Amino acid sequence: MPQLIFENRVQLFTQEEKRYRQKSRALGWLRLGIFLSGAAACGYLFYHNNTAIGFLVLVVFYALFLVVLKKHTHLQYTQKHFGFLKKINQEEQERLKGNLPLFETGDGFKNSQHLYTSDLDIFGNYSLYQLLNRAVSIVGKNKLASWLQSAAPAPEIESRQQAIAELAPDIDWRQHLQAKALHYKQVVAEPFAFFDWLQAPDFYRNKKWLKIGVFVLPVFTLAALVFWFMGYSGYPAAGLVLLQYLLCYKYNQARDEYYEKSSDMYDVLRCYRDLLAHLETRPSHAPKLSELIQSLQVGGKPASAQIHALATIVEYLSARMNVYVSLVLNAVLMWDFYWMFRLERWKKNVAQNLEHVLDVVAETETLASLAAYQYANPAYAVPQVSSELFKLETEGLGHPLIFSSNRITNNFKTTGAGKTCIITGSNMSGKSTFLRTVGINLVLAQAGAAVNASKMIFNPVQVYTAMRTEDNLAESTSSFYAELKRLRMLLDISATGQPVFYLLDEILKGTNSGDRHAGAKALIRQLHRRTASGLVSTHDLELGALQQEHPEYITNYSFNSTIEGDKISFDYKLHDGLCKSFNASKLMQLMGIDMELSDENTRRTPSAH
Repeated sequence: MPQLIFENRVQLFTQEEKRYRQKSRALGWLRLGIFLSGAAACGYLFYHNNTAIGFLVLVVFYALFLVVLKKHTHLQYTQKHFGFLKKINQEEQERLKGNLPLFETGDGFKNSQHLYTSDLDIFGNYSLYQLLNRAVSIVGKNKLASWLQSAAPAPEIESRQQAIAELAPDIDWRQHLQAKALHYKQVVAEPFAFFDWLQAPDFYRNKKWLKIGVFVLPVFTLAALVFWFMGYSGYPAAGLVLLQYLLCYKYNQARDEYYEKSSDMYDVLRCYRDLLAHLETRPSHAPKLSELIQSLQVGGKPASAQIHALATIVEYLSARMNVYVSLVLNAVLMWDFYWMFRLERWKKNVAQNLEHVLDVVAETETLASLAAYQYANPAYAVPQVSSELFKLETEGLGHPLIFSSNRITNNFKTTGAGKTCIITGSNMSGKSTFLRTVGINLVLAQAGAAVNASKMIFNPVQVYTAMRTEDNLAESTSSFYAELKRLRMLLDISATGQPVFYLLDEILKGTNSGDRHAGAKALIRQLHRRTASGLVSTHDLELGALQQEHPEYITNYSFNSTIEGDKISFDYKLHDGLCKSFNASKLMQLMGIDMELSDENTRRTPSAH
């Protein structure tokens, strides 16, 4: 059971985190002891004029301090790593409980004009994105969102399924991937501006003389300073320092741009580096994963090494944050200009491959997210892709965002273009939820993920929904007109010949019953002539009567309720045929509306004057 596995891993990583914290604390005291001992020994020797021995002791203690510092840094990293692993497993437990508000909502991806994401709760609070996302990097989150926003072709879906099947049971590899990324703060909300900037023209393109100066001036300046310290004239050194200062002043705007564009990217790049290194060492049999791994050679080096080189350049460019250090380095060593040159050379060798490298990072995190979701829900089925147009066959279909232990599931199937399943039912009986259940599982299946069903066979289609149409005061748009615009969008898309699977909830509800019936019937007949099929939910039994006229493409299903005294019961099961029981009057009565007054025949007689 995943729940038990996550619980055991939380306990294990809690113990390991505590053990490494104790080691780290002990080594911290050792560092302090070495520093104090070294300072005392050197002070004593220098005080008693044992200068040579003092310098020797200083070097020995300094080297020893660096060794212990490196070991201490590694222990601190490992302690944090186990802390992240503990947190990851605690979050898996919370997802199984349905505590989705704890996780990032993906609100930035919300789009009310999208074909289905708003109606199916793909993003936002209590959303599919919160349930699925384990990505840490911005590119990984964006990739997952894009997979949920559009259907993949059948071969790509099957390729993703194979990769996910390989990653799902490998919980250690997946969780270490996620933990490695968590070590670095993702402070840059939009890193793509930096990567776009890397495509800008070379700063040194028309400045060959400056490129030579980057390497020549520091050598002459250092030599002049050495001669000055040896007693020779200091004017050459002062002149060369002044020349470097003037060059910095002349190109200060360019130097500032390099710093501003790159200063926040250091941790982001180290995150990408560690993710790539983790992937590069993985043996894989799934074709998609193997292809990703084999493509991570850039310029004859591993992609992780190239990203590490870029991170190093960015780190050294940030040395100017310390004003005094920057003043010395730029006045003597042409520091900014040298690292600008290194960045330009990196761009020349690697930048053209950067988009692919970032895409590999993004796909890896997205596949790992879907694999973690599949591992956490072992009862969910991996759907089978069918080439039969509009084929959809499910058994035990449930909604993945309903976390009740007694979640109701249904069987459903349809096939062929031009078919409409009309679902009638009483209020609160489950019609809308069923439409969302079908839709959200199609989104999962077409992203390559497991679905909340015991079996599912599907043909990839464009999902389209019209469920939550609302008025818009800013645009002076009524809810009825908003729905009409939504239906017009459906007609436009289906007219292109693209296979569209529509989910329409209570269509044309904003107008009178006569116009609603006529409009709904006309729409269904029009969609029948398109490459489209889908489900339409309604309270109107008149719409269900279409099956008698067109049994070849209309099928009736229903959700029913039973009333016993003042109690209304629902089974939330999908039944064949029209709904046989409605409960609106009873619900209004339970809310305090005296329904007997609706039959009152007495009328007030106007008073005579």
